[in-house]
Amino acid sequence: MELGLKNRVALVPASSKGIGLGVAKVLAAEGCKVVVSSRNQDSISKAREVIVKETGNNNVFAMKADLTLKEDIDHLVDIATSRFGTIDILAYNTGPPKPGTFADLGDSDWENGVKLLLMSAVLLTKRVVPGMVQDKWGRLIYITSSTLRQPVPNLVLSNTIRLSLAGLSKSLALEYGSKGITSNGIMQGHILTDRQRQVATDLASRSGKSVDDAMKQMLHDVPAGRYGLSEEVGYLVAYLASDKGGYINGTMLAIDGGLIRSVF
Repeated sequence: MELGLKNRVALVPASSKGIGLGVAKVLAAEGCKVVVSSRNQDSISKAREVIVKETGNNNVFAMKADLTLKEDIDHLVDIATSRFGTIDILAYNTGPPKPGTFADLGDSDWENGVKLLLMSAVLLTKRVVPGMVQDKWGRLIYITSSTLRQPVPNLVLSNTIRLSLAGLSKSLALEYGSKGITSNGIMQGHILTDRQRQVATDLASRSGKSVDDAMKQMLHDVPAGRYGLSEEVGYLVAYLASDKGGYINGTMLAIDGGLIRSVF
């Protein structure tokens, strides 16, 4: 299916690896001009090389940005727009917060979690929306987690703060839907990334299992019987970003192999 994304400008933060990298690859393969970022310049430069090599798309720009710092976010958007023009697609992604139970976490952990998981999305959105309004076209896509519907043990920061992104996305859909801008969220389940291995390692340490056994145990509740791939999240992002997905607005879409049990 031709999605018509060629020459659209996409910003994919936190994309040196994992889901962000998978999303960036797919958008680049669809012909987007893609801006990728990470807190580490060397890592994101290597990620750019991978994207260009695998997709043949040279319109990929990589830069360092810490999403917990407003000045880095401002610089990221400034450089991205000066290089490629108005950002058409924000495929919001961020690194994971600190794991732990409620009793494990201190005030600073919560403050950092809010900066990482909520305020970074707010600040990025504030910077890209005006251009979308001017062009009467835009896609806001917030990659969150299945923890919005089904909390995961020992991930209380993610379970709690990521819920706010659903409220943000839905509110933006109401406010900007008439201006040619859609806003949606993605709730991914068990995707085969370093974060998934980190969660499995934590489970292993608490249960006495090996990490491999913990990885297998985490699939017991997934009817599909396997881990998802980061590129599969990317395919969903690409569809939501296209004109063909233009009537999907204000939703939170699960991509989890059937993990979430609730009907709604």
